[in-house]
Amino acid sequence: MATGKLYDYGSLPVTGDSGNRDSMSRLFSAFDREIMSLLRSDFQVAAQNCWVKKGDAYTGEISAERIVNLGIPWAILGHSERRVLLNESNEFVGGKVAYALSKGLKVIVCVGETLEQRESGATLEVVTAQTKAIAERISDWTNVVLAYEPVWAIGTGKVATPAQAQEVHSELRKWLQINVSVEVAESTRIIYGGSVNGANSKELAAQPDVDGFHVGVASSKPEFVDIINAATIKSCA
Repeated sequence: MATGKLYDYGSLPVTGDSGNRDSMSRLFSAFDREIMSLLRSDFQVAAQNCWVKKGDAYTGEISAERIVNLGIPWAILGHSERRVLLNESNEFVGGKVAYALSKGLKVIVCVGETLEQRESGATLEVVTAQTKAIAERISDWTNVVLAYEPVWAIGTGKVATPAQAQEVHSELRKWLQINVSVEVAESTRIIYGGSVNGANSKELAAQPDVDGFHVGVASSKPEFVDIINAATIKSCA
């Protein structure tokens, strides 16, 4: 289990084609004034995506450089919708992670299997292949958080059982230990996402290798407080 917790309240969808920092900043001025200035020091913002290399004429994308210039410290990469709907391969996601890190961003990178892959017994093969594509492209895991998000549980109301979540998290940590280093395995946070809510968060949080949550729909509901408070499960153990 990694030390500490990470709760992703919700991330910032950002788009834009060519333009300078001033023009982009105007787009975000309301956000900057009304939201960023009000955040507690232990709350941070993430972009939901960033491009795989230096910005150019890639309309609809946003570069890591722009995200950094806007003062946003995190990017979420490899979400299942990007992988499935936009055909982002493991290698492409790995490249995005490496480039984002090289520009000073911290990264939450999502891994997870489809229902068909789970039912065929391929879950661990899928998530380790996704992780391998990252490990082949980076050497420093300090600013990387892995988010296990079974595709079949995202926004469906279905959720991996605590035992299912723990199994995958444990195997991911073992993979890191064998293929990267013991230190990385122990320090890397592996968080769970997939229909987390106030009712199931305590039992999920009690699992030894679940280091926090990547929360979607529930982050906009009052029960999000209960999810955050689930962190006390381990601290009181």
